[in-house]
Amino acid sequence: MLIVDAGPLFASAWRGERDHERCAHLLQTHPPPLQVPALAAAEAAYLIGARLGATAELALARAFASGELSLEPIHPADWDRIVTLMEQYVDMPLGMADASLIASAERLGAHEIATLDRRHFGAVRPKHVETFTLLP
Repeated sequence: MLIVDAGPLFASAWRGERDHERCAHLLQTHPPPLQVPALAAAEAAYLIGARLGATAELALARAFASGELSLEPIHPADWDRIVTLMEQYVDMPLGMADASLIASAERLGAHEIATLDRRHFGAVRPKHVETFTLLP
């Protein structure tokens, strides 16, 4: 299972992004499921729509509709963990969308995160593993 952040979704959608090839390859070849927490999906949809246009945002929607990407809802218990993480890393600061990825990964027992944000995800210490494996 791979937890997917907004960054790789945006990079895979935009050929001009320096990490496009690496992100597109990862998302096309990593074994499913590719779980995208709801807040990361909303962040990616906004970035893709605002910067790349409606057709690119439609392609993201189709990836969810086809099952290529799976939307991971924020569970009620995740909110306590999100708040705790944001408080713990307030000086970083760790935002709500990033904290939701960590909470989802912990709940699902996932150790791999697709992200371009090495700073935040490399610094956070999850409850269920020593460190996350950050891809690509």
